[in-house]
Amino acid sequence: MARKNGRDIHGWLILDKPLGPTSTHMVNKLLRAFDGRKAGHGGTLDPLASGVLPIAFGKATSTIPYIMDATKRYRFTLSFGESRTTDDREGEVLARSEKRPSDEDILAVLPSLCGDVMQVPPVYSALRVGGQRAYDLARMGRPPELPPRPARIDSIEMIERPDADTAVFEVQSGKGVYMRSLARDIALGCGTVGHISVLRRTKCGPFDLSHSYRIEQLGLDKTEETRDKTSALPVPLLEAATALVDIPALAVTDREGKALICGQSVEIAHLEGKVPEGGEDLPLLRVTVGGHVIGLCRVQEGRLRAVRMLENHLFFGEKDVDHS
Repeated sequence: MARKNGRDIHGWLILDKPLGPTSTHMVNKLLRAFDGRKAGHGGTLDPLASGVLPIAFGKATSTIPYIMDATKRYRFTLSFGESRTTDDREGEVLARSEKRPSDEDILAVLPSLCGDVMQVPPVYSALRVGGQRAYDLARMGRPPELPPRPARIDSIEMIERPDADTAVFEVQSGKGVYMRSLARDIALGCGTVGHISVLRRTKCGPFDLSHSYRIEQLGLDKTEETRDKTSALPVPLLEAATALVDIPALAVTDREGKALICGQSVEIAHLEGKVPEGGEDLPLLRVTVGGHVIGLCRVQEGRLRAVRMLENHLFFGEKDVDHS
């Protein structure tokens, strides 16, 4: 979301999203409350999901793609015995089963759902089908047939079995994995049906719950009339480059950094910093000058080339940068 007026605010705020509102609603609410110009989030959470929602302001929005692609961790409760139209407790009941799997049944299914798998997304998802959102078609009574999509699930662990009707899991996954689909598939693999009844994201890239703030800590309960938009933000923002900390780092000199910012490539043999092992095969390198991240580069044909550079005046005084 972008606004014509407002303050220049740059950085990441990690929200512990509550149950109920959409991720987009929370981004818009914070943008207005902080009187910022531009904001976006690093990965949608369903209204019935809570937890880590990274929200980028200003220049930090340029690093959103790297959070979207990052590893994420979730904790969810799978309720056995009912499948739902939405694959969570919000939907209508589709089917019922009296079968309740044993712990052994569940543990036997999990390995087949790990690794690089093909996953059928929930019908109630934001995927576009013929130019329309799948959830819009489903609400109109025309649920689309969604084909399986590649997904990467690093690990699934059953951490609790409160009773025969429920099981609690922790999952680490890559981009685009639907926990609602995973819960559905665990139940189906056990010869029964089920749906997610509780879902919480505990980690998104480098951000986890220890970085997060609850709504009540942000002063969003104040009205537009009583909120002082000229004052300092209620909490400090994390630097834009915080989103990139999981990417291998390469230190370069001030001169080399300025060359990269100005669109020039730098010969690897002449770099004063040491390229991480396997640099030619790494998709990206996080390039720093004096400990400050200046952007992302990759090694191609023996040269370091810019992929996405952050605003140069964050790292060099304007008078020091050659814009020619």
